[in-house]
Amino acid sequence: MKDPRVARFAEILVDYSTRVKKGDVVLINAAGLEALPLVKELHALCLKRGAKYVEYGFTVPEIDRAFYNLASKQQLAHFPQHKLDFYKTLTVYIGIAAGDNSMVLANARQDAMVAYQKLTRPLIDQRVKHTHWVVTRYPTHAAAQEARMSLEEYEDYLFSACCIDWAVESRKQDRLKKLMDKTDKVRIVAHDTDLRFSIAGLPGIKCDGRLNMPDGEVFSAPVRNSVQGHITYNCPSIYQGKEYNAVRFEFSEGRIIEASAAGDMTAPLNKILDTDEGARYVGEFAIGVNPGIRQPMRNILFDEKIFGSIHFTPGQAYDECDNGNRSAVHWDLVKLLTDGGEIWFDDVLIQKNGLFVHKDLLALNPT
Repeated sequence: MKDPRVARFAEILVDYSTRVKKGDVVLINAAGLEALPLVKELHALCLKRGAKYVEYGFTVPEIDRAFYNLASKQQLAHFPQHKLDFYKTLTVYIGIAAGDNSMVLANARQDAMVAYQKLTRPLIDQRVKHTHWVVTRYPTHAAAQEARMSLEEYEDYLFSACCIDWAVESRKQDRLKKLMDKTDKVRIVAHDTDLRFSIAGLPGIKCDGRLNMPDGEVFSAPVRNSVQGHITYNCPSIYQGKEYNAVRFEFSEGRIIEASAAGDMTAPLNKILDTDEGARYVGEFAIGVNPGIRQPMRNILFDEKIFGSIHFTPGQAYDECDNGNRSAVHWDLVKLLTDGGEIWFDDVLIQKNGLFVHKDLLALNPT
């Protein structure tokens, strides 16, 4: 039996997020075969909205793993020009992750993954800068297991976080954006965390369902050399197939000068941060505001939107809020502030214990 929420989800992605219209060239790209029901709905809707060409494709993470483990230096250095040529014709891109094992790349060659990530960065840049794009997740047993949920519970959680009135949420986010726009100094205080930095001259950007789904954050970026202090993240993070916990950074003049993680993950953590110069600087500061996301799920697309959280991201800055940092890395690491955390803007407390206390931001709090 078809789940009517899948059709509703597809409508949001096509009509709100990417605004598909007559004459568009669309690519629907699914990582994992389990996304088929959503791909079918999206494909049909794009045709109904008048797109002149709709291509869909599926990638299989197990095959990607084999590539990283088997590819020679020459094979890793061969740029897929045919893909870039096609990407240059796109006006809409919809990406769906529906993997059946998030750890499939855990033991793949990390140096090969990093090298290929650098090589294929122009593909990401092309679709991010020149298309209406959105990336999302489709519920799978593997994702549910990671979230410590049954599949039915995970489906309810995903659809409740995605199928909301994004126009209303966008208007609520306006208030936080306006406050960010006029803020200079930011301070984050929480357990084993005391960060100070400036966002002067860098705008607040609303994330209101246009690019990520689920969405629900307002982000800026620190002035590149302004970050001082330390942070310990308290959400698990899956990156390049490995799980990192209790990641801790020490900053001096914007640069991560010391990094550690729980277990035996300090060495691979520092290897990622040594990818390039920009990987040790921060490209994004964001506050999560999705009212339907309240707990970590080991899925960054959800976890970075947790209401009462921030993410403070080593690596590449976004064009919309460009602090000048360049890197092949963009790693959203999440800190929950629901247990005593505080956010201060220009010495004014705006959030405490994960709830807004500033009078202009009270409407953002979940009802």
